[in-house]
Amino acid sequence: MMTLYSGTTCPFSQRCRIVLYEKGMDFQIVDVDLYNKPEDLAVMNPYNRVPVLVERDLILYESNIVNEYIDDRFPHPQLMPADPVMRARARLFLFRFEQELFSNIDVIEKGAPKAVEKARNTIRDSLTQIAPVFVKQKYMLGDEFSMLDVAIAPLLWRLDYYGIQLPKPAAPLMKYAERIFSRPAYIEALTPSEKVMRK
Repeated sequence: MMTLYSGTTCPFSQRCRIVLYEKGMDFQIVDVDLYNKPEDLAVMNPYNRVPVLVERDLILYESNIVNEYIDDRFPHPQLMPADPVMRARARLFLFRFEQELFSNIDVIEKGAPKAVEKARNTIRDSLTQIAPVFVKQKYMLGDEFSMLDVAIAPLLWRLDYYGIQLPKPAAPLMKYAERIFSRPAYIEALTPSEKVMRK
């Protein structure tokens, strides 16, 4: 049985919860209070952060690494592309999401007002740039839901919460977000704290 140590409001933990529910397998989720973390979390993850996945002797952290392991271990439905070239491209996208989008979340949550405003604008501009992709395709890699959709979904869910207003040209991106939010696994993976983040 896999156990996921997950923060109830942590976007990175949410990614792992989505994948576990998409796979429809047996797992246990341990809710971690981010303001009062259990001592054993620092033992499992030297960075003392969630998510952490434990399966027998294996301990994994960092959401993209955790999710690729789950995807390899339980290949149905497959969320990373099977083709090596497409898989490498997907990994590059995941890396870019971390660098260009998710690196700003810490600033928004803890930064000084000027830095927060800059981080919000960076996310807004990056998301607006990718919006036209969704005029032609259903998901990030085409017609199939993939790990890229899993990776970006927690940010899209939190736009209001983070005070990020997208301009009109980003409308296709918001339609795409609604497609993800209506997936049964996405809804199941939401914690009560996350449900109230979005009006």
